[in-house]
Amino acid sequence: MVELKTLKPEAIPSALEMAKRYRLLNEPDEAESICLDILAVDPHHQEALITQLLAVTDKFAEGGLQLNFEKAREIVARLSSAYCKSYYSGIIFERRAKYHLKLGAPQSGNMAHAWFTKAMEAYGEALAGCDPDNQDAVLRWNSCARFINGHPDVKPDDADHSEVLLDAY
Repeated sequence: MVELKTLKPEAIPSALEMAKRYRLLNEPDEAESICLDILAVDPHHQEALITQLLAVTDKFAEGGLQLNFEKAREIVARLSSAYCKSYYSGIIFERRAKYHLKLGAPQSGNMAHAWFTKAMEAYGEALAGCDPDNQDAVLRWNSCARFINGHPDVKPDDADHSEVLLDAY
């Protein structure tokens, strides 16, 4: 096994910027690796945790949804504020909704609706506990609502088994 090098603490700000750039370049594995290097030095670094979480959710489309979903939920648990936990749970659920819709499987619109609903509930929780000047959760909630309103196939399941569509999360 190859031994990893340790990042110097003073390099954390530039490493975090590099991780964000790799996300923008659609290189989530590289972004996550950099975040892991930062977290090895500072395990509670909130920006690194958030960037890692976003990189992990970027990988939903590559397959391995369940593994990456689980990993993202574990990262959310490490966030320090209730607002961040709610807001980033919403991000995870919203991205999962879009993943299911992109699959195009039978009932994917129903599955997507269920996950969009969970995302909107999480954004609502975030709004309840955030600074009135912070409107990020409003923007995400509205984005979900517009997505649902603009896609007729994204609708609730008419059957009584709709809860079965959601797993234990």
